[in-house]
Amino acid sequence: MDKLLALLKNSGSIKRGEFTLSSGKKSSIYIDIKQAVTHPEVLDEIASRMAEKLQALEFDKIACIELGGVPVAVALALKMKKPIVIFRKSKKDYGVQEDRIGRIKKGERIVVVEDVITTGKSAGNVIERVEKSGGKVVAVIAVVDREESDLNPVSLLRLSEIIKNG
Repeated sequence: MDKLLALLKNSGSIKRGEFTLSSGKKSSIYIDIKQAVTHPEVLDEIASRMAEKLQALEFDKIACIELGGVPVAVALALKMKKPIVIFRKSKKDYGVQEDRIGRIKKGERIVVVEDVITTGKSAGNVIERVEKSGGKVVAVIAVVDREESDLNPVSLLRLSEIIKNG
């Protein structure tokens, strides 16, 4: 069995039952990457695999949206020595009142990191905001692709693989 899949299973991050996903869709399987990344060995495996898949790609920064992508993006940034930009789900009305932590300069090449992609709405939101800031998204990478979006992300695992082997 694939090492990452085994780690996800052993950490209790693959759950079966009746679930409503953030997209509103119903599913009999839930992949809880937020739970998985609380285990250092799982987070390290995810970051190592992502770094391996991205090593030939030229890019300047890593971007994600809070909350699920943050630990993965930070771990990947440490592996690849790249800065990150964390987009907030909504702009804060206190402090510096920004919609992100970090900066994107015009022309910077960005990799968008997600924990799980279902419809691609969350990743699409990040892509739109990166482009509005003058950046160019060169790839979207996810731990798990539920294979329902049009984004065609680079992924470490696909839902069909998890179902087949999990």
